[in-house]
Order: sequence, then structure tokens, then C-alpha cells
Amino acid sequence: MFGSIGMPELIIIFVIALIIFGPRKLPELGKSLGRSISEFKRASNELRNTLEDEIRLDEQRQKAPAPAPAPAPVAPAPVEGPVASEVGAPDADIRAGSPETEPTYPAAADPTVPRQG
Repeated sequence: MFGSIGMPELIIIFVIALIIFGPRKLPELGKSLGRSISEFKRASNELRNTLEDEIRLDEQRQKAPAPAPAPAPVAPAPVEGPVASEVGAPDADIRAGSPETEPTYPAAADPTVPRQG
């Protein structure tokens, strides 16, 4: 019934409890013992259910599909025809091939324009 405790041992425990607590206190002692055992069982069941729920949630999170990996960077396609360095970049033409020009001034700051007024 209670593991290794048999019926003769239970009778001896009951007789000792009857002698110690008396016939009036024994029913109250039994009720409080029963309540304590039921409260302990309820608390242990709640704890077990909570742990099982957490384990189940962790398994679901692990089974959830991982975000797709970022695509590999694509190398630029080779350009067919003359390359910009062969033709010459627009900036290179401006710097190297064009003649120096005179700086331009706004009309009010141009030294060749006479000032009015």
C-alpha cells in the first residue's frame, strides 16, 4: 500500500498516534494530514504541467523554420566592349584634355563690367 510499509506497521503507527493524540484529536489530525497530502499533490502536478508546457514551447521554437539565409553577393557581370578606362572617364577628359578657362564672376563682382549707381 505505502511502499515497504505493510498492514501490521500501519496498525502499530495508528495505535501509537491514538495513544499520543487521543481519540478526540485523531480525526482532526487525519483531516489536516489529508489536506496536506492533497495540497502537495496539486502543487507537484502544477509544477510538472508547467515544466512540460515550457519544454513543448522550446521544442516548437527549435522546430520553427529559421530565417532564410541572406543571398550570396553577386559579382558584377563583365562589361563587353570598351571599358571606361580605355575610353576615358568623363572626369578624366575634363581634367586632362580641356584647356584652362578664365574664371567666371557674377555680374556684380566682374571687374570688367562698370558699376552702376
